[in-house]
This record gives sequence, structure tokens and C-alpha cells, in this order.
Amino acid sequence: MAAEAADSGTVRIDVWVWSARLTKTRSQASAACRAGHVRLGGERVKPSQPVRVGDQVRVFHSGRERVVVVKQILRKRVGPPVAALAYEDHSPPPPPREFTAPAVVRDRGAGRPTKRDRRELERLFGNRPKD
Repeated sequence: MAAEAADSGTVRIDVWVWSARLTKTRSQASAACRAGHVRLGGERVKPSQPVRVGDQVRVFHSGRERVVVVKQILRKRVGPPVAALAYEDHSPPPPPREFTAPAVVRDRGAGRPTKRDRRELERLFGNRPKD
């Protein structure tokens, strides 16, 4: 295995969050810790806080809460299949994606929309004209 993984000891929480692929970059993990978006056992932590096997880590990232229990200490970033084995995910399911209306695409050079085009757009999007 190219990346070194150890089952014992401790590692900084920002390194572990980044290594387990809960954030994209280590600087994002450190910033999340400093902002109070990472909790270890319910307590806000600094980026240098050590994490051990069995600890519960809560990460608020990208508008979503991830609740994970550490099963393996990672010192370096690993691939997604190996990272998924490093923790037990107890996160609530992600919120459903909102329906997005199809974007209106007009041909280039078609000019300004006509009154008919505007009324069709209002019917499609449910917009009412301003009083």
C-alpha cells in the first residue's frame, strides 16, 4: 500500500478529516476546525487536536453534517475505497435535491424576446407581471 495507514496512535484531526476525504483539502479541514465546524465528542476542536480510534467526529461541510466514528488512523490521504474503511458513517441522509427548472436557451443572435416569447416564459416559470 502506497499510503501509510496505522491502526494505533493518534493524528491531528485536520489531517485525519482530509485523509478520510471528508474535505477536499487540508486547508479546508483546518479552516473548518478553526471555524468550529468540526467537533470531536461534541466539543469544538482546534486543528491540532489528536484523534484516536473510536472517537466520534462531526463535520459540517458543504451545508451537510457528517457524523463518523473513527475506525482507523490515516496519516496520509488515501483513495476513496480505503478512506471509506477508515470510518463508520452515522450521518443523516442528505437532503433531497431541489427540482431545478430547465434553463431557457435562446439561439445566439435571436434578438430580444417577443411578447409571445415573454408570455410563454411567464407560463413556464409562473412569473406574474409587476403591477
